[in-house]
Amino acid sequence: MGAHFGAKIETFGERYPVAPRPEQGPSRLGVDRLRRRHAGMRRMRQSFTDRLFFAVLPDAETAERIAERAASWRAAHGLTGRLLKTGHFHVTLASVHEGHGLPEAGEIDGWMARARGIVMPSFRVGFDRLTSFANGALVLTGEEATIGLEVLQQRLSDALDDTPRPARRYTPHVTLLHDGRHIEPEPVEPISWTVREIVLVHSSIGQTTHRHLLRLPLA
Repeated sequence: MGAHFGAKIETFGERYPVAPRPEQGPSRLGVDRLRRRHAGMRRMRQSFTDRLFFAVLPDAETAERIAERAASWRAAHGLTGRLLKTGHFHVTLASVHEGHGLPEAGEIDGWMARARGIVMPSFRVGFDRLTSFANGALVLTGEEATIGLEVLQQRLSDALDDTPRPARRYTPHVTLLHDGRHIEPEPVEPISWTVREIVLVHSSIGQTTHRHLLRLPLA
């Protein structure tokens, strides 16, 4: 996220300072993930069927609001990509598995045990910018109001990684749809909610189904 001098997280009436973090290279977790991905591509580019990732989800009311506004933005910009299901809106924190089937239960238990060690209070998050990523994803992003997610993602990555580092390149976002047409960044009315938990999500790739395997409330 780069250095945020004087930035703070708002958590139910209190504000916590966020120290600036120098940019660093990829973590061991990230390098291992890339190696596994490249190895899979070399094996005749076989398609994975299952993905597990930690995420933050909006509450049901906020998800409905995102869906309504996403439909309006889609029409206004003449996009034709299919909107994500309302129940699939999320902010990815860390991807921990891609493969055929699920990993052993012991491996999942290990990830959960590490994630439980995170100490962080509930906080407000807000997205106030609509833009397209290079891969065609139409997304909601933010600036100061997403700092809490950047801190949470760093702490989770540190907990999952054997060699924690002080900074990772990370852009909190909510994907709305994918489309071949890209739009320029534009400000939008903020969409906000209170983050109270981390969810381990199982995605069946290509089947547009998400299962919430486990939930970890924030301290």
